[in-house]
Amino acid sequence: MRAGRSAAIDFDVAALRAYLQELFADKTGETQVERVAGGQSNPTYFVDFGRRRLVLRKKPVGDILPGAHAIEREFRVMKALGPTDVPVPEVLALCEDSSVLGTPFYLMRRLEGRVFHDCALPGLSPEARRAIYLAMAEALARLHAVDPAELGLGDFGPPGNYFERQFRRWSRQYAQSPGERIAALDEVCQWLAQNMPPEEERRAIAHGDFRLGNLMFHPQRAEVIGILDWELATLGHPLADLGFACIAWRSAPEEYGGLLGLDLAALGIPCEKAFVAHYFAHAAPTSPLGRFHVVFALFRFAVIFVGIAERARTGTAAAHNAREVAPLAAKFAERARQAMLAS
Repeated sequence: MRAGRSAAIDFDVAALRAYLQELFADKTGETQVERVAGGQSNPTYFVDFGRRRLVLRKKPVGDILPGAHAIEREFRVMKALGPTDVPVPEVLALCEDSSVLGTPFYLMRRLEGRVFHDCALPGLSPEARRAIYLAMAEALARLHAVDPAELGLGDFGPPGNYFERQFRRWSRQYAQSPGERIAALDEVCQWLAQNMPPEEERRAIAHGDFRLGNLMFHPQRAEVIGILDWELATLGHPLADLGFACIAWRSAPEEYGGLLGLDLAALGIPCEKAFVAHYFAHAAPTSPLGRFHVVFALFRFAVIFVGIAERARTGTAAAHNAREVAPLAAKFAERARQAMLAS
């Protein structure tokens, strides 16, 4: 057992072992913990307890913004989706007692597969790249086809205009950030407020961070076996997720591994229009994707990086490279402004 604390493990592994022994009624299992690299939000760890291969996600240490790092909501939505055809990891236990590991956490069964953080998918054939993106679109369509009320998630988000609610949340989070203002983001905020779409009856489970890097694929096949990182999930509009998925085509490779400027035809990757069309070919009836949805997605991503920059400044960031990616707040603010001005 790797006991105690280290620079990478911010909790007492002996305390986790005691928790696992009680949870699984197994006093013999050895415990190994490894911090998972990448990710800017909730710290994530691979945990081996005897023959059990698990994943632990917890809230970060330190002060966090109200409503952020809601691992309890992650656990709830994945547990509800478990019996459906939406691919999610099997969740096992939620511990809301901060005295155990210092912050609340939950455990899920570890999946074995591939996660791609570079949207260009280096090392794959053009045919495999195309299949990966089509599978991504189909997985999103399956998620949005689920009726939240049937899963006991009818109260998973408040009523009212989803985009108005989300805009208030993220603009408030940006306003409360102690960092410097970003001129492009201020301009986008004003545009979004003036171009808010009317409320629609269509309500679905909105993942909130649906992108290639939050999907796990089968080790050999172009099949999504797990949609990961449900921290931002709520009841909302499907086009919020679809617009967010389109960020890959609106950002450059050095901007969190985007596709802008690459030869997509040579790579075999569908263009944004083809990706969106494939989603709609498999989705429940939904209104068309508009400029507002893409601008809003880029705006929200920029604000997320504003938060990452603040956590990097205070030393509470979940990822070791937070200081490197913090400048992406301004980059994505400018991408949002460009989408706003596009004809």
